[in-house]
Amino acid sequence: MVGGPRINVKYGRKDSLDSDMNRVEGKLARPNMTMDHIISIFGSAGLTVQEMVALVGSHTIGFSHCKEFASRIFNSNVEHSADFCPEGMNAKYAAELRKLCANYTKDAEMSAFNDVFTPGKFDNMYYKNLQHGYGLLESDQAIAFDNRTRPFVDLYAANETAFFDAFAKAMEKFSEQRVKTELNGDVRRRCDQYNDYRG
Repeated sequence: MVGGPRINVKYGRKDSLDSDMNRVEGKLARPNMTMDHIISIFGSAGLTVQEMVALVGSHTIGFSHCKEFASRIFNSNVEHSADFCPEGMNAKYAAELRKLCANYTKDAEMSAFNDVFTPGKFDNMYYKNLQHGYGLLESDQAIAFDNRTRPFVDLYAANETAFFDAFAKAMEKFSEQRVKTELNGDVRRRCDQYNDYRG
């Protein structure tokens, strides 16, 4: 629907019988984590650095709430300074984000697109943005500078087909992990609700 690659998802996977957000903590990368920590999280899921960089390319669509990156654009030592610019971030972009998110503490829904130029299109613009300092999240911008990840950022920025191929393969690989079978899962009638949902 948004122009991304075709991903072959195998049939027969069952959905979880329960959901507990406490089991997720430590298994998902956060915007303020170090690159070592993020690589470790993806590695524990059996994914390589290249696969991680490809999967993070999903940030080419969607948005992030201001609270997820506010500490990056609002420096407590230079309160709301128009001169403050986080390392690696385009100065004008940082200034516009500060305007956009000025009242984020009063409105938790305030957000910005992850890809400021083509937010509704699945393409390789996300990687091009990173090369020019338009990475919204600190963890995103970091992959453009880390020696382990930068070669893949550069590759995907230059070659959308390489990104699409790598993304599709990494998604397929990731989808085959911890598959629930038999009584460990259920085939939901609605993917966003348990079959015995009483809401």
